[in-house]
Amino acid sequence: GDDRRRLRRLAEMAGAARSRLLAAGGVRFHQPERRRLADVLAAIRLGTTIDALGLEAAQNAEAHLKPVAEMRRLFAGLEDAVEASLDITAACRFSLRELRYEYPEEILEPGLTAQQALEQRVRTAAARYWPESVPEKVARQIAHELRLVEKLGYAPYFLTVHEIVRFAESQKILCQGRGSAANSAICFVLGITAVPPDKHELLFERFISEARDEPPDIDVDFEHERREEVIQHIYDRYGRDRAAICATLIRYRGRSAVREVGKAMGLSEDVTARLAKGTWHHGDGGLHEVAREQGLDPDGDPRLSMALDLAEELQGFPRHLATHVGGFVITRGRLTELAVVTKAAMENRHTLEWDKDDIDALRMLKVDVLGLGMLSCLRRGLALIARHGGPSYGLRDIPQDDAETYRMLSRGESLGVFQVESRAQMNMLPRLRPREFYDLVIEVAIVRPGPIQGDMVHPYLRRRDGAEPVTYASPELEAVLKRTKGVPLFQEQAMQIAIVAAGFSNSQADALRRAMATFRHTGDVPEFREPFLEGMARNGYSRDFAERCFKQIEGFGSYGFPESHAASFAQLVYTSAWIKRHHPAVFACALLNSQPMGFYAPPQIVRDAAENGVPIRPIDVLASEWDCTLECDGGTLALRLGLRLVSGLDPKAADALVAARPCRDFATLVRRARLDRRAVEALANADAFRGMGLDRRRALWAAAGLDRAAPPPLPLFAAAEAAPSLPAATAGEETVLDYGATGLTLRDHPLALLRPQLAALGSVDSRAFASLRQGQRVRLAGLVLVRQRPGSAKGVVFFTLEDEFGTVNLVLYQHVVEAHRAAVLSARLLLVEGRLERLDEAEVPILHLIARRLEDRSDLLDGLHRLGGPALQPPLAHADEVARGSRPMPHGSRDWR
Repeated sequence: GDDRRRLRRLAEMAGAARSRLLAAGGVRFHQPERRRLADVLAAIRLGTTIDALGLEAAQNAEAHLKPVAEMRRLFAGLEDAVEASLDITAACRFSLRELRYEYPEEILEPGLTAQQALEQRVRTAAARYWPESVPEKVARQIAHELRLVEKLGYAPYFLTVHEIVRFAESQKILCQGRGSAANSAICFVLGITAVPPDKHELLFERFISEARDEPPDIDVDFEHERREEVIQHIYDRYGRDRAAICATLIRYRGRSAVREVGKAMGLSEDVTARLAKGTWHHGDGGLHEVAREQGLDPDGDPRLSMALDLAEELQGFPRHLATHVGGFVITRGRLTELAVVTKAAMENRHTLEWDKDDIDALRMLKVDVLGLGMLSCLRRGLALIARHGGPSYGLRDIPQDDAETYRMLSRGESLGVFQVESRAQMNMLPRLRPREFYDLVIEVAIVRPGPIQGDMVHPYLRRRDGAEPVTYASPELEAVLKRTKGVPLFQEQAMQIAIVAAGFSNSQADALRRAMATFRHTGDVPEFREPFLEGMARNGYSRDFAERCFKQIEGFGSYGFPESHAASFAQLVYTSAWIKRHHPAVFACALLNSQPMGFYAPPQIVRDAAENGVPIRPIDVLASEWDCTLECDGGTLALRLGLRLVSGLDPKAADALVAARPCRDFATLVRRARLDRRAVEALANADAFRGMGLDRRRALWAAAGLDRAAPPPLPLFAAAEAAPSLPAATAGEETVLDYGATGLTLRDHPLALLRPQLAALGSVDSRAFASLRQGQRVRLAGLVLVRQRPGSAKGVVFFTLEDEFGTVNLVLYQHVVEAHRAAVLSARLLLVEGRLERLDEAEVPILHLIARRLEDRSDLLDGLHRLGGPALQPPLAHADEVARGSRPMPHGSRDWR
């Protein structure tokens, strides 16, 4: 009611200050309908509920954007305030293009320009790699690249990345560049990438192009456990005022939206937890249906219904800024002159409040310092080979073109191997039957949503097997697609098809590349449809063929690999596969010491090693280090499980235990290592005192009587209390305790103990499953190892189940998933009824169980501890035998039975 009086008073105050009054709307949302969501976001921000929001809630829905005419009506009589706001708006014409980015200068050699320094380093490195003479093809490529780098002024960028890689090499940190940088001969000779330019035909213009007005982008993977050393080196070298990691915008997804909106709306924690659990991932819609499946009634509860509506509305909203996985921006001057820099939540990290796309748009130098677990694993593996009498290999020194390695991959034996360990890759390997390195490049790229959605996989396999003729629509397309038998599998090929067949200019082709590369924005690629189809029609291609070509290109809009990226990854595929084939104990040991990584947990890694002939020795306080180790036994390397697998054991306590050895007496060892009761009980639960003659129960009894502060007894009174007669544990109890204490067991597999009950339910085991005929209906039970729901699978879910004899791949179509959502989400032990799908054309049979009905039988695991008679134990060895490593130990669950 007193608006006019208040506005006149504000105008008088502005006049007294010789300033102009500004008309503003106090805008909080763009449309009135968003008022409810704005209140919910305010409650989330303040950590309260909408009921307690008070004056922080919007008074009404008027705080929305209004047109100029409406603002003039609202501020009638104060038209000058509206005009003043418009004047300020008109004056805001700043463009981010006005920011001038400059490369850092530290990487220059004394007395040389950046280009001269780069050319000198390249010549020296090339002569070192090819001591006799640089191949003519490579020399031409290097000269071409150096000319283009000089013309575009990118030499400082290459020198900066090379400096970071040289630091890593000096600290013996494994690293390898990937992405489009693998197209560069310069990057190869400088040691940034590992794809030899004399063996692969890669397109440098995919990396740097005169037609593109953007700097190159080099991604370098470092050992994930030592990447922080590289990050801190960059900060130390360039200063925290000149170097920062760019940000990543985190958005609300299904689960986060449900949890936070539910809390703000006052829903109870158990309700929000059930809703979040029922939301498979961010792509799910229909939260009302999820609520009904969880036993809730949104139709009868208006507050719950509104919370679900608001949670769906909130999905996709920005939630917070996080630190990018490794995108470093480095400048010559102060970075704060360009953008806001802030301390990150992680200690000794500073971040830029711009994300990757902003950096690219501003043409700012960015080096992706990424972490890769497989590099940590390979570094450990190569060190173990050298430590146990083998050569000192580097990443480039592994013997190439090893037939046995390719035969192993052709059998689908790739557990733990980089990039090809998923069930989909394991099924593809026997069909593709890789025989050379380029087959691995294909393998990495072909099991991706892009090729799958573009219907490229089956045509390529048929043509490779000779079941379908290799044809090309024109000589121009033959030149583009010859290496992939007429089927486009890589982003570079899609770009070249657009140029040679559809008549795209370089700039149009690059725009298409951007649309394909940015697979988060799936709506971009269809914009090129009509120009592409019209261009192919002008060049004489049929409409049907053009449609098929564009469908394949659309597949890359979901996720497709550039060939250079696939080639970089294929190097690591081959290296890890070679170690697995020729040094299985080394590979398993390195994998276990690099956890967590990959698809598989320690139980599967240990089981795979045992099946490959590696003797497995249990955790032992007299022999185990913190990491898993290798022990030589008659020329064979055995895998000794490490103390790192003991749940609840602190690494410092483990180090103290190792330092206190050798010692054969329980009490003396505990006292020397100053182990507290918690550490001793963790070791006892892991059955780690068995080498001392104490089984799990006797060790726990001894731990219960510990008093570390008490002095050792005088000799006269040293007679020990007689050990009680403890009942023997059942086989089931030992297995349960093994899993609880270490996450794995060397005794019976849980399903071996449950087999009589499962057989009574009509379940076959995986061994019998493998012998069934195509289409046969079957029931099978297994522990759930892996759940996968690829975005390209149209709602299909893939499971991997395990029993005592092996694994089974499960396919769940969408209607089965919806009908058995609770079992799909939470079952530990699954009983499945379905039909066998069998393909015998590959190197080894490829088997799937097409599920029709699921039953969660996790309850059987809860009673596992009661099963079996007294557990069969290995003999209680004398301590000196354990110390020598000569005691024969079982190497698999079958031996323990």
